[in-house]
Amino acid sequence: MSATYTEANTSRFATIRDGETDYKVHYNDAGRAEGQVVMMLHGSGPGATGWANFHRNIEPLAAAGYRVILLDFPGWGRSDAFVNTKGSRSDFNGRIVKGLLDHLGVERAHLIGNSMGGHSATAFALENASRVGKLVLMGGGTGGPSQFVPMPTEGIKLLNHVYREPTLENVKRMMNIFVFDPSSLTDELLQLRVDNMLSRRDHLENWVKSLAANPKQFSDYGPRLGEIQAVAMIIWGRDDRFVPYDIGLRLLWGMPNAELHIFNRCGHWAQWEHAEKFNRMVLEFFAD
Repeated sequence: MSATYTEANTSRFATIRDGETDYKVHYNDAGRAEGQVVMMLHGSGPGATGWANFHRNIEPLAAAGYRVILLDFPGWGRSDAFVNTKGSRSDFNGRIVKGLLDHLGVERAHLIGNSMGGHSATAFALENASRVGKLVLMGGGTGGPSQFVPMPTEGIKLLNHVYREPTLENVKRMMNIFVFDPSSLTDELLQLRVDNMLSRRDHLENWVKSLAANPKQFSDYGPRLGEIQAVAMIIWGRDDRFVPYDIGLRLLWGMPNAELHIFNRCGHWAQWEHAEKFNRMVLEFFAD
């Protein structure tokens, strides 16, 4: 990452209304102001933000002339708190995506979603077909059970445990299976993650409250995937212990204009673990 774009100098806020409630939403805005927009949507892990999830992917997209928007959903980062006691969090997040695009005056955008961000991109595409350029979905896109792995998965159990007990040791346990090769996860990096989580204890507590009131936070869009006509690239890690790759096969089966790439020796964070190749693939996909 060059010094041109930092989390601080790209930081912005917008007020987005959903129903009768206004949410102050944080996002990062990098790249060419007049370029095609690529919006990046993060996962549901404790301490996740758009910047934390995608900081290895911003520079190549910006250098290619895109405007890169990294959204922090309500309940994460510096966005407002949110408790989801009923209905689909994926649908709610999809409406937040629409609200931010409206705020920015952007009619159409490419969407890159990881895990929960993939679910949210699917929700947005189902309700706003004309506003979707291309879709990139990694480790997410629809809820529903795996055919091969007991649910909830090992990774999701550890994730929810961190929300309840956000200690460095618990974060280490989760992150050690989050990626295929945890050797690059230094204690300093993990401690920063913990510090980030503890700076917003309300987000941690609200996730636990949400699960208690509404255990099924994310929709299973399987029956509706055929409605999505957007060209999509599905990317998965063979070794994903959070969302097994047969969920990616469900997306491929359901979406008529999708292709699938599976990375070997890769966990739940393909855009981070295989950043160089991921960036090349996405740039070629958007340019095609």
